[in-house]
Amino acid sequence: MDLLSLLALALALAMDAFAVAMAAGVTIRPLSFRPCFRLSFHFGLFQALMPIVGWLAGLSLRSFVHSVSHWIAFGLLAAIGSHMIVAALQADQEERTSVDPSKGLTMVGLSLATSIDALAVGLSLALLGVNIWIPALVIGLVASLATLLGLFLGNRAGRIWGDKVEIAGGIVLILIGLRILLSGLHVL
Repeated sequence: MDLLSLLALALALAMDAFAVAMAAGVTIRPLSFRPCFRLSFHFGLFQALMPIVGWLAGLSLRSFVHSVSHWIAFGLLAAIGSHMIVAALQADQEERTSVDPSKGLTMVGLSLATSIDALAVGLSLALLGVNIWIPALVIGLVASLATLLGLFLGNRAGRIWGDKVEIAGGIVLILIGLRILLSGLHVL
């Protein structure tokens, strides 16, 4: 695989991570080193590991994973997006439950949801006989950088427009999940 094709593939896979990071950046106030590191590290790690898992799985699991991956990604993103919307709509700011998307199961769910496509890419690369190690590294690094950029842009928008952007971020997560679902069902 040539470098230009690899970078295009890595950028395409990083778009979901970028969009989800923008939505997450809205909720993290103030944006500091720790949540930026946690999300960019985990998004990059999952984006790097999933193609390796797909590559190792080979043909035997391809039809099963492909048939349910869009449902898994949709469910995770819809649940997290819905929670963001509900949290933003709660009237009393003191009682508002804010979920830090860079911690715990939320972070794992987002990392998994944004990297399921990379699993299919790993399966495809196995079919093409491509050595997975360099592509996985590049995919992970690009996803980490895209996540950082998304976090900063989302956080800036959140500081300017407040809770309205958090609601929009939740809607964006749901729409990303819906796009993944419809694409997996071959509607798009």
